[in-house]
Amino acid sequence: MLGKEKHSACTEFNLEALKKVIRVFHPEDSVVSIQGTGHEIHAIGGGMLGIIAGPCAVENEQQIINIAKTVKAAGASFLRGGVFKLRTNPYSFQGMGIEGIKLLAAAKKETGLPLVSEITEIKQLEYFNGIDIIQVGARNMQNFSLLKELGKCGKPVLLKRSLASTAAELLMAAEYIMDEGNVNVILCERGLRTFETFSRSTLDIAAIPWLKQRTHLPIIVDPSHAAGDAALVPAVAKAAIAAGADGLMLEVHNDPEHALCDGEQSLTPDTFSDLMTDLKKYAELEKKRL
Repeated sequence: MLGKEKHSACTEFNLEALKKVIRVFHPEDSVVSIQGTGHEIHAIGGGMLGIIAGPCAVENEQQIINIAKTVKAAGASFLRGGVFKLRTNPYSFQGMGIEGIKLLAAAKKETGLPLVSEITEIKQLEYFNGIDIIQVGARNMQNFSLLKELGKCGKPVLLKRSLASTAAELLMAAEYIMDEGNVNVILCERGLRTFETFSRSTLDIAAIPWLKQRTHLPIIVDPSHAAGDAALVPAVAKAAIAAGADGLMLEVHNDPEHALCDGEQSLTPDTFSDLMTDLKKYAELEKKRL
């Protein structure tokens, strides 16, 4: 058993009462796998290091298809692209919506890469039939109505930790999804809001081994949102793998200076390719397979 939590931040959560996410009841690591358009299997967990890469937001057909081809050639196993965007500034680009989903489908047809995209409210679920992994963003981590619906949808869910939540609360949120019958959940650490200002968020690197000890679910890291600065992303990505992460979510844009969303934290295709070369070495050291 896990034993009594020592820190007050965790005492209100009896993690041992959770039935689905806790390793006590599921000792073996879970694997979330997606079949590509051919016979290939794309997986995260169970010794497989999944790399999800692509732009923060889908902007046009040429952009998303070109990036999809680039990240696949470099070794990415999933394509990310935002189409419904929750933005702090109401005048910022809010995403292409349904048209963006159509463009993601075109990119998948060209490359065979499974798709990852964020849902922001329940009513959008009907548009996500062609999306392979549905992402729940940090702002929606405790949108319990949404989590319950995603628990019934039958598609893998990538659940991001809120920028102001504990790791224990992340596990509680995952339990909401799994309690409705969906066992294909991926956890994502993306950094917390602290008093530090040099980075967009402060990556909680210790959360990776902490979660690994307590849950069988795959755990990935989003270095792009944690760092908020493309120059910091490669080092943060390597640290995440060294800490035991099962994968990474990386933002890649062919023209970051003119990106409609989060260009400052997006890697160029060349930088992403160089990083993938390095990550293969790190994966070997951690005995994971890309």
